[in-house]
Amino acid sequence: MTETVLSLQNVHLELAGNTGPVEILHGISLKVQRGESIGLTGPSGSGKSSLLMVMGGLELPTRGEVGALGHDLSAMSEDQLAFFRRGNMGIVFQSFHLLPTMTALENVALPMEIAGTSEAFERARAELDAVGLGHRCAHFPSQMSGGEQQRVALARALAPRPALILADEPTGNLDEANGTQIMDLLFDLRDRHGATLVLVTHARDLAARCDRVIRLRDGQIDADGAQPLAQAVR
Repeated sequence: MTETVLSLQNVHLELAGNTGPVEILHGISLKVQRGESIGLTGPSGSGKSSLLMVMGGLELPTRGEVGALGHDLSAMSEDQLAFFRRGNMGIVFQSFHLLPTMTALENVALPMEIAGTSEAFERARAELDAVGLGHRCAHFPSQMSGGEQQRVALARALAPRPALILADEPTGNLDEANGTQIMDLLFDLRDRHGATLVLVTHARDLAARCDRVIRLRDGQIDADGAQPLAQAVR
């Protein structure tokens, strides 16, 4: 029996703009099942990243309901959301968001240290080994290439073993070779941890690796956005 791990019901998102409120998402409803990999695609400005932020509780919907792993994110406070994300979600951004004054090992261990994980550094080292950076544990972000920094960001997101992985254009700042390597790692780590993956991408080859593609246009799911993968990416 399938289990719904993400559920959005009639979600609207309105943000402040220079000339007044701007509605970014218009009545999004969808469900994501445990173990699925979902690609969010669509033109720039279609609401892909905003939808991912709503799924992660980083933006609260103006109207509608967002459920994750049986919890109503719409009803949580900022502190409750932060606590929930820390234990259940791994989030990977296009910009790596590594702390420049910390080594790779310290960057990966930090979220687990905050959560009180006793073996934080052991797990951080194991995750850096898994992404091929065991030899870079003592290096700072400025001493690493963009591809290496994104691998550290992946290790940091996956080390707490989250049930949900949310990735916003994880290959957007990388060249083709590094982008392919990050794609392989992302899906390998997803499989190894048995997690559910939702990613935003403009890359057709990355979307094609997902179980399902949801195409957005003007803040709504496009007419064919919920169709099977072979139709959705043609």
